Amino acid sequence: MAQALEVSQQTIQSYEVGRRRIPVSTLRLLAKTLGASMEELMAEGAHAPKKRGPVSQLQQYVERIGTLPKPQQRAVMQVIDAMLAQQGR
Repeated sequence: MAQALEVSQQTIQSYEVGRRRIPVSTLRLLAKTLGASMEELMAEGAHAPKKRGPVSQLQQYVERIGTLPKPQQRAVMQVIDAMLAQQGR
């Protein structure tokens, strides 16, 4: 998994135990590596109820961000991180 995502084994372990969050820019590659859909990755549990109706706007943004070039993905993540850090104060 570490090799497929081009990160260290320690980073994978940090994701697994919740010490680090998986960057949005990595989700599409993670889904492909696991043979899963983005929806399956984002589900809160194995038996999460399926939503009816249109995809949420937030989910649409996540999917669109995943299609951006890596430098633009990093820029979006920096803005989001800054806003979340500001909210946490």
